[in-house]
Amino acid sequence: MIMKRVVVRKHERGLLLRYGDFDRILRPGTYWLYEGLDTMSVELFSLEVSAFTHRLADYLMAKEPAVVAAEFTHVVLGENEVGLRTENGVLVEILPPASRRLYWKDGLVDVAVERIDIGLSPEVPAALLSRLVQPEGRLQPLVGLSGVRLTTIPDYGVGVLWVNGRIDRVLPPGVHAFWRFNRDVEVQVTDLRLQTMEVSGQEILTRDKVALRINLAATWRLTDIVKVCTHLAAPSDQLYRELQFGLRAAVGTRTLDELLENKQVIDEVVVAHVRERLHPYGVTIESAGVKDIVLPGEMKTILAQVVEAGKSAEANVIRRREETAATRSLLNTAKVMEDNPVALRLKELETLERVAERIDRISVFGGLDQVLNGLVKLR
Repeated sequence: MIMKRVVVRKHERGLLLRYGDFDRILRPGTYWLYEGLDTMSVELFSLEVSAFTHRLADYLMAKEPAVVAAEFTHVVLGENEVGLRTENGVLVEILPPASRRLYWKDGLVDVAVERIDIGLSPEVPAALLSRLVQPEGRLQPLVGLSGVRLTTIPDYGVGVLWVNGRIDRVLPPGVHAFWRFNRDVEVQVTDLRLQTMEVSGQEILTRDKVALRINLAATWRLTDIVKVCTHLAAPSDQLYRELQFGLRAAVGTRTLDELLENKQVIDEVVVAHVRERLHPYGVTIESAGVKDIVLPGEMKTILAQVVEAGKSAEANVIRRREETAATRSLLNTAKVMEDNPVALRLKELETLERVAERIDRISVFGGLDQVLNGLVKLR
């Protein structure tokens, strides 16, 4: 027979196995094992590791209650319970429901497990929320945090809580946490700020069969998030389609001249169309406006010619009006001079003055009357 010396230190515990089966727990000390007729072995466990993880853990919990009560802290959680394991007062692990664990007593680490009932509500208590938020400088990560749904909602948004595929409630801005055990929990964060959408390059025929390319800009926001989540899979895509439909309704029923005279009618029709279609589903359009109306090349030339012809006609009308007014003024002047010789004489002097302004030198023969009679002859 061979004797084997085994030393269990003060910070250790030993598991004595005989033929691979559990025999007893060895506390600190020196032990002599006889190897010969039977096979004996000792597995050592450091008390720095509080959890006892071994293939015989389930056997001990089921068949050795006295050993478990003497050497371990036995934790058994129900199907609707979560355990919060702390070491020396610091939260280190979240135990899922139905967990069965053994932790060494009298170890180097003070282990405690707090039970929380999660059957009534999926929401994590507010007192626990701050302990679950992991700071960047934390030395040891929190084990089991994947069982908690942590969500931060900014000031400009809201969150929709989905539990098992159904809307539970709307969450205000802030940090929220929910248990994911035994249920499917999702949080949909939605932006409630005013948003902009561009509808560019829309080729639309007017009522008189003129092809126009129109660019539209719209501003919109979500006002009822529950209706949006219930009825619309993609609110922005639905809004884009309704803006297209509104453009076609505004342009396709009007002629080119009507659109060019009043572009505001397009904005009004589009806004009314979108509000009628999407407001019942929680989408509100604030404004819509046409940025550009692009005409085909040949249509630009034709319109330029039309505008040029119109302006030429207006110029001719103005010219004829001025000529008529000038002729009427001359006729009135002639009538005045016919009945008034003094006025006629003044007109002659005025004419002579104008002629003299353009001549550097004048030679007069026969007196001033001969000059006047030679320049102006009235019948």
